[in-house]
Amino acid sequence: MKLEGAVALVTGGASGLGEATVRRLVAGGARAVIVDQNADKGRALEAALDGKARFVQADVTNAEQVAAAVEAAAALGPLRVAVSCAGVGWAARTVAKDGAPHDLELFKTVVGINLIGTFNVLRLAASAMSRLEPLADGERGVIVNTASVAAYDGQIGQVAYAASKAGVVGLTLPAARDLAAVGVRVLTIAPGTFDTPMLAMLPEPARQALAAGIPFPRRLGRPDDFAALIEHLVSNPYLNGEVIRLDGALRMPPK
Repeated sequence: MKLEGAVALVTGGASGLGEATVRRLVAGGARAVIVDQNADKGRALEAALDGKARFVQADVTNAEQVAAAVEAAAALGPLRVAVSCAGVGWAARTVAKDGAPHDLELFKTVVGINLIGTFNVLRLAASAMSRLEPLADGERGVIVNTASVAAYDGQIGQVAYAASKAGVVGLTLPAARDLAAVGVRVLTIAPGTFDTPMLAMLPEPARQALAAGIPFPRRLGRPDDFAALIEHLVSNPYLNGEVIRLDGALRMPPK
């Protein structure tokens, strides 16, 4: 699929992996809808892209707000690409050292945003794509979700996060099979340790320690590494139903 003339919707698009994705897709010729809760960052990115992107404030778990974002994208042109980067992560053990059980509402919140929010975007974007005229090869669109290596190598304290991301991995193939009939591909990226605003808050020695644990290249992942893979997934029509680890051969230890 060519980006030129297409519209892309990116959740979590105002910073980190999402911002890099928006910038990369726009540079490739697409117009973009930046979906995020942070209005200041979203509007700043919209302004920086000089008419090639529109910001829509939305909570990915809210059906009406995501539907409005999809409608905003469709108003710009054919919505051919949807990328879900919105997500959260909190650390808590199943049973704390003092014997307290994991907070159930916290577990629900993480699963709600990371898994249910991702599916909410997928279902609504796919519905809009299914009504488009197919391209010459029958393709109508491509949806890329974001999981994490924690889906496979969840560490101590990541039970909610790992479960939510494993759910994203698990829905990839059946969603791709569901949407084959309408020519929409579904893919997932499972990033390792990336240099995002969340990690930027760590002290430099801690960041260096994380980078040292990555086999090669021995550095934190860069948001543009992620965005470059998004661009390839969009352009390669034979990639479908697949989860791709993007982690420099990292396998996370227990803690």
